[in-house]
Amino acid sequence: MAIPWLVALKVIPWGDVIEHAPKVLDAARKLLDQKRTQSPAEPSVTGNVIDVNSPTPPSLGELRNRLIAAQQQIDQHAVAQEQLAQTLAELAEQNARLVAAVAVLRTRTRMLLWGGAIGLLGLLALALSR
Repeated sequence: MAIPWLVALKVIPWGDVIEHAPKVLDAARKLLDQKRTQSPAEPSVTGNVIDVNSPTPPSLGELRNRLIAAQQQIDQHAVAQEQLAQTLAELAEQNARLVAAVAVLRTRTRMLLWGGAIGLLGLLALALSR
């Protein structure tokens, strides 16, 4: 079970991920800020099309009900879009933290490898000196 994870970790181009993480984070923040400052759009109803060729026009009450339903749908979509933008920003921040953690781990791994190599050389020199 651990082997696919190791393969996946080796296949991921971490250099590209690290390089593009700040751009993704900035784009997510801009999207979130844009959604917060954007004023609600004018309602446009595509699901409730009024037939202009109908011999009897819809009543005022029916039009009002359609408008209320359309406004509720628009409000629901706006809330869902705001939540998606927030989720995207959170994911981008998590990605940035993950990239930073990977960079720290990469540095520690290099230091460990160099320390291990130096220790191995020290042991080898000690063994040869006897």
